[in-house]
Amino acid sequence: MAMFKHTFKIPTLVNICLGLVLLTIPVQAKAPEFLIQADDVVRGDPKAPITLVEYSDFTCHFCQKFFHDTFPKLLSEYIETGKVRFVYRDFPRGLGSPLRAADAARCAGEQQAYWPMHDRLFNSDGQFSPENLKQFATELKLKEGQFSQCLEAHKYFPDIEKDLKDAGTLGIRGTPAFVIFPTNLQDDHNLILIPGAFPYETFKEEIDKLLNLQSTADAKAPASS
Repeated sequence: MAMFKHTFKIPTLVNICLGLVLLTIPVQAKAPEFLIQADDVVRGDPKAPITLVEYSDFTCHFCQKFFHDTFPKLLSEYIETGKVRFVYRDFPRGLGSPLRAADAARCAGEQQAYWPMHDRLFNSDGQFSPENLKQFATELKLKEGQFSQCLEAHKYFPDIEKDLKDAGTLGIRGTPAFVIFPTNLQDDHNLILIPGAFPYETFKEEIDKLLNLQSTADAKAPASS
């Protein structure tokens, strides 16, 4: 891919769980390496040209709104068609239920059930007691002993804390928040941040911009010998 320059946008995030106004300021800098991680659980084609990272909280009303109203369209139009790879990162807004739910999804991931648990949590009306989480595991036919031991050990708390810190370096202060960028970060440092549960049309516009830039870059790249 040919190198090309483009200004990326970093919005000012002003409210927790309130993404009502999109404020952006143009900045140029190198994309942080943590946006692509070897242990990412990816929804969609891992080699898709565009990556969408969501920083979110299973207990956040606007995060639930995104999941129910916007995500299904993104899933069918971009993720399942191989255009976008989707990655969920944890941004629990407190202890108790937010942290417990984030941990439950990761514990389910040990049994290849991260996305089924992710979806179940967003369809649970915020009922995240330890008993309810174990019931969700039963519904998903997980090994209950392994799941319970994982929860009780708080095994993934350090990883969840890292997500929080990484989000902070991007200026993220609330949920949901989204980062859209070309998957091949080595060649392209374009980033777009969306601070809130914006309508599908907002995501479509920004994703299409990056897809068009990728197509332009590919067209300009010299043919391999």
